[in-house]
Amino acid sequence: MSSSPSLFGTDGIRGVANVEPLTPESAVRLGMVAAAELGRLREERADWPVCVMGRDTRLSGTMLEAAVAAGLASAGVDVRLAGVIPTPAVAYLTTRLGAAFGVVISASHNPYEDNGIKFFGSDGYKLGADTEQAIEKAFQSGAEVVRAKAGKLGRIDPWEGAEDLYVERVLATPGTDAPFLKGIKIALDCAHGASVRTSPHILTHLGADLVVDYNLPTGRNINADCGATHPEAISRMVRESGAAAGVAHDGDADRVILCDETGSWLDGDEILAIAATFLAKRQRLAKNSLVATVMSNYGLNETLRELGGEVVRCGVGDRQVIDTMRRRGLNLGGEQSGHLIFHDHTTTGDGIIAAVQILEMMVAEGKPLGELRRCLRKYPQIRRDLVVASKPPMTELLRANQLLAETEAALSGSGRVLLRYSGTEPKIRLLLEGPDETFLHTQGDAIMAAIQEQIGL
Repeated sequence: MSSSPSLFGTDGIRGVANVEPLTPESAVRLGMVAAAELGRLREERADWPVCVMGRDTRLSGTMLEAAVAAGLASAGVDVRLAGVIPTPAVAYLTTRLGAAFGVVISASHNPYEDNGIKFFGSDGYKLGADTEQAIEKAFQSGAEVVRAKAGKLGRIDPWEGAEDLYVERVLATPGTDAPFLKGIKIALDCAHGASVRTSPHILTHLGADLVVDYNLPTGRNINADCGATHPEAISRMVRESGAAAGVAHDGDADRVILCDETGSWLDGDEILAIAATFLAKRQRLAKNSLVATVMSNYGLNETLRELGGEVVRCGVGDRQVIDTMRRRGLNLGGEQSGHLIFHDHTTTGDGIIAAVQILEMMVAEGKPLGELRRCLRKYPQIRRDLVVASKPPMTELLRANQLLAETEAALSGSGRVLLRYSGTEPKIRLLLEGPDETFLHTQGDAIMAAIQEQIGL
């Protein structure tokens, strides 16, 4: 096992279900080593740790849930199964229960064939890199894992009412104390995922005239031509229903993509700009600044400069966003992909909390999303993704690097170039941004063609 590739990516462990490391055997071992490592974080307590576990709707979810739970119980951890529930709900329920840690079985926006495992600490935040590395080292060492004696085995029990506790938490956030969406038609795309019960319940309670679709999971249809990664679906729903706004989650509902009244969808950058503008006007945006990743549009910089603040950039992944927010004392951050963190209300990306906050802002301003989004003037930006056979060091992509240098020189400080490997998929991602969209497309095609020739499938 020592020769295995890196276990953790940018958002936990991710891969094809029933293929290493996401086999039942490895999931049991992961549960055992995680119990040993994370149990140490709560040694000051007399009782042995409790873990909260949730999952999304994909076919392999119950298999991996059972395997990880068995490993945890074998190491003496009590497991509370929250069932199908959004990822941010596990973060909240972990703190609500006073549990030692939380586990989510989900591959987020990936197709149903994939799955993943990610952890939250007792504070509701995703594990730090050092803790993940410690778990990974123990997992790959091949060493025998200590098993609990018969009288110290953990129990595995369903947590009845876990979903209701999360719904109550969302409805307790500021601005949700009245049915402020009464008489307003909202379209909702649940991506056949973890939000199929929670988000409709929340929006209906807030008074919305709700139009719901993609809420009938089969285990094989999660994210299939729907959800946050397929915004054309929520766009169609808004146009056909005449809704005032649309909300689309991904499979585990830690993301949201919104759609305005015309059927035009808003990405995370536009949502951040709306939120920052609204909060700054009311002196509720910490330091008049926010955190965004290197992938976010540089038009955000202009928006925040006008508010007297700045955009603080970090690496990709909502864990890096929240870590930067905590270090800088900021309360708003997110990713272009729709991971949005309203830190006054949550410790991680939460699709429905973000949606509710923006819809409350829309109602408070008395303006449609189509008007509110104008606070962001986007730079032209193109993205290219390519499935690759391997991930050699970037320095070995000689022709691509030459083209990248030429592109950066031509942009001459008026744009940017970013090439990186995906942390969750066998892909390389290219982002180009600048004033001339035709130039960006030409250079993007040339760069990806060079990469395709060298390492593409």
